[in-house]
Amino acid sequence: MIKTRKFPGTVLVMFLSWLVFAPGVQAKQLLPDFTELVKESGAAVVNISTTQKVKAGAPQLPEGLEMPDLPEGSPFGELFKYFFDQEPGSHGYHDAMSLGSGFIISQDGYILTNYHVVNNADEILVRLNDRRELQAEVIGSDKRSDVALVKINAKDLPVVKIGNPAQLRVGEWVAAIGSPFGLENTVTAGIVSAKARALPDENYVPFIQTDVAVNPGNSGGPLFNMNGEVVGINSQIFSRTGGYMGLSFAIPIDVAMNIKDQLVQNGKVTRGRIGVQIQDVNQALANSFGLPKPQGALISAVEPGSPAEKAGLKSGDVVLSVNGKEIEQISELPSAIAGIKPGSNARLQIWRNGGRQEINVVVIELSEQKVATLEVGEPATAASLGLTVRELAPEERAKLNTDGGLVVQNTSGAGARAGIQAGDVILALNETPVKSVEQLKQLVKKSSKTVALLVQRDQARIYVPVQI
Repeated sequence: MIKTRKFPGTVLVMFLSWLVFAPGVQAKQLLPDFTELVKESGAAVVNISTTQKVKAGAPQLPEGLEMPDLPEGSPFGELFKYFFDQEPGSHGYHDAMSLGSGFIISQDGYILTNYHVVNNADEILVRLNDRRELQAEVIGSDKRSDVALVKINAKDLPVVKIGNPAQLRVGEWVAAIGSPFGLENTVTAGIVSAKARALPDENYVPFIQTDVAVNPGNSGGPLFNMNGEVVGINSQIFSRTGGYMGLSFAIPIDVAMNIKDQLVQNGKVTRGRIGVQIQDVNQALANSFGLPKPQGALISAVEPGSPAEKAGLKSGDVVLSVNGKEIEQISELPSAIAGIKPGSNARLQIWRNGGRQEINVVVIELSEQKVATLEVGEPATAASLGLTVRELAPEERAKLNTDGGLVVQNTSGAGARAGIQAGDVILALNETPVKSVEQLKQLVKKSSKTVALLVQRDQARIYVPVQI
């Protein structure tokens, strides 16, 4: 006879509760579901293929061989001349193909994508979600931001919803839809890894960094938040192989929409500038300038005659906000200034001499800047900080547009540990311009444990924190 045992009611309730609230069950319930997002927004994502006519180079003879000396009238003479005796590219053209993605922002056919997707294209073909294929024309493009606006001749098209990148939080789920390797309507997902990420040579875009899988063909496609709103345009990846390695970067959609508006209204993009060089504020620099925490963008140089100089901005000022918008990281300042219409005022809150100040600067249109370079001269004079320095000659001061400065001859101790190099020019300590070796010694004696040296290196000025 088989005996059965009944569980007490309380034990049964506890067991069922464990099933419901067990860690594995909770994790499964908390995983995001992208099905509705794809259903609602996927139709507005397009595949973009481009064709470009590229000159074909003439074949070359193998190394060590020369054109044969054929008799006049030889039937092979013209053949050899045709194939080997021509300028590169005189043979004709071949079609170079490339693939990318985009998304529809208006029912009458305006599409956002990347500049590098459509740049120099002779023909642009847009393939819609319903398999229609339509020719597109470039309305305008902007290389600096890598944004392009194209248009197809169609009506009543599905469109994406535009979101607010400022509301994105690091760790939030996001999804990309695009055509990696030509595989249309591919959905990948991940989280926001960082915001306002600055990339080399990309000074006007505070990128959204994610771990969403992005590969060749995803460029120009949308990055969605969990509300199904576009918050970015997938633009770049970090890769040592050419394939996805866990880091991808998207242009914030507010930056892209501003570019789009300018392209539609003016046919070009204008950006504001005030004429400063800036650098990031780390903990050591924050300590040097008395900032409560590392934040803002530190001005390391002010261009002579620029709006910044006319407004009274100085090296050592830390920009904390622009027109009320806080500047937490260095990458946010160039885009904030660039977005201001030339001729308008920018209200800057800065940190100077241990306190906050307000300064108004008239923004001008962005143009190329030139920075003087330094030719290091003759021998040195000893100074503290582990640095051997000498004063600048008059002609060197003229090149750097400064009335002081010390050339570093050799480094050791604290200076070497901080990264000061021979050939650097010390222009200031914290916010005080340095004009002589003796002055530098006195400033160091009066300073706290960490000082910030303003250094001219090649064509840039940077603040270097040095722990004494």
